[in-house]
Amino acid sequence: MYDIEAIRQRLPHRYPFLLVDRIIERSAERVVGIKNVTANEPFFLGHFPLEAVMPGVLILEAMTQTAAFLALDDQAETPSIGYLVGIDKAKFRRKVVPGDQLRMEARISRQKRELLQATVEATVDGELAASAVVSMVLRSAADDAKGMD
Repeated sequence: MYDIEAIRQRLPHRYPFLLVDRIIERSAERVVGIKNVTANEPFFLGHFPLEAVMPGVLILEAMTQTAAFLALDDQAETPSIGYLVGIDKAKFRRKVVPGDQLRMEARISRQKRELLQATVEATVDGELAASAVVSMVLRSAADDAKGMD
């Protein structure tokens, strides 16, 4: 449904920190993203050199980026940025290794003004790899730039 170029229009992340390769489903309340995990990912050089395992924090980041895709509007006059402000109930159930395809699903569980809370899950071949509830604050990039002066 959305290729990498469409994802780049919506999310502010870039290599090596853009961790969503494709969005395959999207509705107002739910989104499904894909991350193809390859052996040449830069983090595999140090995590772990003898057994390549995707760091849990990056799995969580990929799930959060997928959730942000629901809220960030690429058609808006001023682009927005989602800042991660909370992680609850994070669980890691399975290793993610090169060759895996991480399927990430995010559902909005609460949205109030600038706050978005989503329940996220990542699976590999139908097996749960990780889950969490993430909270982010959505801000206009222009407003944040003004606050930085």
